[in-house]
Amino acid sequence: MEKIIKEGNMAQDMPEVVAEFGTTPTVTFPASEPPAGLKVVELVEGNGPLVRAGDTVTVNYHGVVWGADKPFDSSFDRHRPASFGIGVGQVIQGWDRTVPGHNVGSRLLVSIPPEYGYGSRGVPQAGIGGSDTLVFVIDIISTR
Repeated sequence: MEKIIKEGNMAQDMPEVVAEFGTTPTVTFPASEPPAGLKVVELVEGNGPLVRAGDTVTVNYHGVVWGADKPFDSSFDRHRPASFGIGVGQVIQGWDRTVPGHNVGSRLLVSIPPEYGYGSRGVPQAGIGGSDTLVFVIDIISTR
């Protein structure tokens, strides 16, 4: 996995995110193709406890198919954070591989190719095709 950390600006081939931690983000995509492989940019570095594989994390997230205008899922829109085990197969591999190692209070921008997302089957009812790259903005609220 390639890990990119840039403070205060976006990685060259990643979307632009506008909004502070805890608020619904706006995601603007570059004209370029999605990056090859799994990528994470730490937009806000948290100073809380470190998330480890096996923890139960509580997050707010905003998921968008690369290049789409509207999210396919957003806990921000529901006004209800989500909690789940991380690094243990309860969520897509892209989350299991990128969320551990970051601190509570962090905001992450993650680009997830299909092989680390929903694979070739996609999730048609959510508008996710089998070749779609997924982009998530993830706010890490707590871990235990």
